[in-house]
Amino acid sequence: MKSKAYGQSEPLKESTTREKVLKKVRHALLEPSDNPFADLDIESSVYVAPSEEKDIQFAYELVKWGGRFIYCQSPTDMLNKVKALFSENNWEEACCNEELIAGLLKHAGIKTYKNNSSSFTNKVGVTSCECLISRTGSILVSSAQESGRKIPFTSEIFIVIAFTSQVVDDIRQALDMIRKKYGPKLPSMLSIISGNSRSSDIENIMVPVDFTGKELYIFMADEESVD
Repeated sequence: MKSKAYGQSEPLKESTTREKVLKKVRHALLEPSDNPFADLDIESSVYVAPSEEKDIQFAYELVKWGGRFIYCQSPTDMLNKVKALFSENNWEEACCNEELIAGLLKHAGIKTYKNNSSSFTNKVGVTSCECLISRTGSILVSSAQESGRKIPFTSEIFIVIAFTSQVVDDIRQALDMIRKKYGPKLPSMLSIISGNSRSSDIENIMVPVDFTGKELYIFMADEESVD
């Protein structure tokens, strides 16, 4: 005659094992042990401080992965350089949903139109950004901007208007800036536009990645400079 232990069904055995595990979990929650890593510093940056200024470091990283950086002495100088870029390439208009930037482009003699749901692609798109990340040469954009979700990713030529005050050291600082700006109502979408893959999975080298297969221009000016 078989003993009761051998006569147990498989589900009952599994249930018994599960109950034992859950009992141990409950016991651990009721009587937690002391944290052995109480002195662990999780606030300080894990990155080595860059040797260059943030805006210079950003420009270096951006150009390294294929973006084009244009430094401007002032907002007026930026306007003139944007106008020159359009003239050199015979671009007559740009998609722009942001009223302030659209006004500047019109002042430079550049026609603008707004992106809509039926527009799948744009020749040239112009937007602002949330911030620029110097360590990776990345651009952070969000759905909370007037430009919306589509323009950065549906434009054959993407132009970003930015200022030196928007440059941060790393992604952590970028996210802190977003939290301070929007509080509990965070944007529904945050996108970081970068170039090279930051992994070294393929033969221990950086892998070129083009976010749209198109051209990217960053115009940066010091908004505190006097024209």
